Amino acid sequence: MAMDVGAAEGKKGKASPEMNVTPLVDVVLVLLIIFMVIAPALKATFWVRVPERANPNEPAPPPDPNLQQPIVVSVRADGRIRINREIVPDAQFPNRLHRVLAARGERKVFFDAADGASYGRAVEVLDLARRGGAAHIAVLMEQAD
Repeated sequence: MAMDVGAAEGKKGKASPEMNVTPLVDVVLVLLIIFMVIAPALKATFWVRVPERANPNEPAPPPDPNLQQPIVVSVRADGRIRINREIVPDAQFPNRLHRVLAARGERKVFFDAADGASYGRAVEVLDLARRGGAAHIAVLMEQAD
């Protein structure tokens, strides 16, 4: 803030305060430049790991029969939920999934949504799976049977 100590409107010896806005403008311009430089770096990223095949035309090898099959939670087009091939009501889903995960000793779940399933319903089922104890949820990219 600056003060004009000269004569103000003909009155000698009176000081009239006057706002100096130059530092304010300098600070605002510096902040504007900083935000313009940082803004492109603030975009959210979503990392996806896609397994690579040696030859994409070759069929995938059959799974080892000694390994346990993964837990697949799927949403059908009509909104019903399945754990592997068993249809489970919404009210029982978190408890049933918790028991299945405890029996297997793991907390990884694969998620599949039918093409006709609504997005809201899919997100609701993902929340139910998280409530049921799933720590890692992997989204399937190909149709699960």
